[in-house]
Amino acid sequence: MGGLGAWAGEVLVGICHYVLHPSTWSARPSCYLEDLFTTPAARGRGVGRALIDATATAARRAGAEKLYWQTHADNATARALYDRVACHEGFLVYERPLH
Repeated sequence: MGGLGAWAGEVLVGICHYVLHPSTWSARPSCYLEDLFTTPAARGRGVGRALIDATATAARRAGAEKLYWQTHADNATARALYDRVACHEGFLVYERPLH
């Protein structure tokens, strides 16, 4: 696991957390970008892209084959960025609570 922060001077304006994990589809690990958050004031200023790029760099250094993440279908603000920096593969996510 790893985490990164984006700073504007002394103010934390964004964070992300990622998980490197084995893959059943590749001999190399995958990297899941679990959390990505920027403060509302920092949105549209390149903070999210910088955090994604920094995560990709960390994943590449760890030997990962791919970086992936998910977002809600109606998160238009985030998806506008994601559509510029990655490819949507069309998969839907299903969850089944285990408690």
